[in-house]
Amino acid sequence: MQVSRHLFRWTKEIAYADYYERALINGVLSIQRGRDPGVMIYMLPQGPGRSKAVSYHGWGTQYDSFWCCYGTGIESFSKLGDSIYFEEKGGKPALYIVQYIPSTFNWRSVGLTVTQQVKPLSSSDQNLQVSLSISAKTNGQYATVNVRIPSWASPNGAKATLNDKDLQMASPGTFLSVTKQWGSGDHLTLQLPISLRTEAIKDDRPEYATLQAVLFGPFLLAGLTTGDWDAKAGGAAVSEWITPVPASYNSQLVTLTQESGGSTLVLSLLSTAKATSLTMQPRPEGGGTDAAVHATFRLVPQGQGAPPMGERRHTTNGTAATATPASALIEPFDMPGMAITNNLTLSAEKGPSSLFNVVPGLDGAPGSVSLELAARPGCFLVTAGAKANVQGGCGGGTGFSPQAASFIRAEPLRRYHPISFAAKGARRGFLLEPLFTLRDEFYTVYFNFGA
Repeated sequence: MQVSRHLFRWTKEIAYADYYERALINGVLSIQRGRDPGVMIYMLPQGPGRSKAVSYHGWGTQYDSFWCCYGTGIESFSKLGDSIYFEEKGGKPALYIVQYIPSTFNWRSVGLTVTQQVKPLSSSDQNLQVSLSISAKTNGQYATVNVRIPSWASPNGAKATLNDKDLQMASPGTFLSVTKQWGSGDHLTLQLPISLRTEAIKDDRPEYATLQAVLFGPFLLAGLTTGDWDAKAGGAAVSEWITPVPASYNSQLVTLTQESGGSTLVLSLLSTAKATSLTMQPRPEGGGTDAAVHATFRLVPQGQGAPPMGERRHTTNGTAATATPASALIEPFDMPGMAITNNLTLSAEKGPSSLFNVVPGLDGAPGSVSLELAARPGCFLVTAGAKANVQGGCGGGTGFSPQAASFIRAEPLRRYHPISFAAKGARRGFLLEPLFTLRDEFYTVYFNFGA
């Protein structure tokens, strides 16, 4: 990053600013574990089914890890604000705004203050919106403001305004330059179209010819997976096999729990290339792990008149509960488009055998629910203790326990990031999220398009 910064200062070539943006977002921000101070890695895994937690060194610790490259990683965070603005002094002063980061710059040489605001992005947004407010204690002098129009932006729909008047828009990969006598109240806005795209791996060996990464603007997207990386693109446009995850889907997420022997167990889906099983696992501490991912499900209401999944009510034991539909699909958090069937397998088919009736808990406890197999009325998901497989059991059968067939609807251990997408795979769906948001989860950043 230091090299690209110096090269930009010497050449003003926008390619170096584009590179810096990608390295900052996908490289620097990805090496810290969430907001845990001092917990970092240096080697960032990019192979299929990798995790930052099991990389070369794994996560460091706040006080007990400090190998030489760890210092380099910590040093990188000093770059968060050092390459947003570049000033060109001389008879014709100019300012280059090259990164879109909310910030304020005191341009002392011309008596101006530049305040940058960036609207937070979501996967459903079609534009990155940037606002630049310029103020001066007195009338400022003539100066040029150059704003980077990134190479990832589409020229279709790009827009710039100065004090609500349209400007001639510059092409992606160039600078929009505005020269005037700046004064208080000047306001420059940008609307930059942002979209999905794929990029081939930079490796010309034949065995890697089908590998591509998926990006949303400058954001590298990682698919949650322990190894499967086969996409189902089929030569179609990216928008035909990757779709945004609406923010409203967060209201349909749930973690189902049971109390056993003084501890809390969570319903979890364990899936490998050979088998899929529902089990009860100890409740993980916090998010950012595969255990939290596997214990989070989306209950997708089915049928007309089904109440919204997001309607919350309070129960006598203080647990948040949700109005339940007559029937629902149980979709694993990390496998959008897939559903658990009544046979406790995974399928992309949405027929009757994939429906569950969510009914008041058979144990009669306030706020509990039971999951009835729609294809087998009177039969429910039944647990058998920690780490044991969940089975289908029928009421009235030998050894049937209403308590074992009842769950508490707890808050989900994982939620969708605002920038989340669902991608079709050859055998399963993938949840795509920005690489920098992941902590201990397993992921892939390259997909095999030759499957």
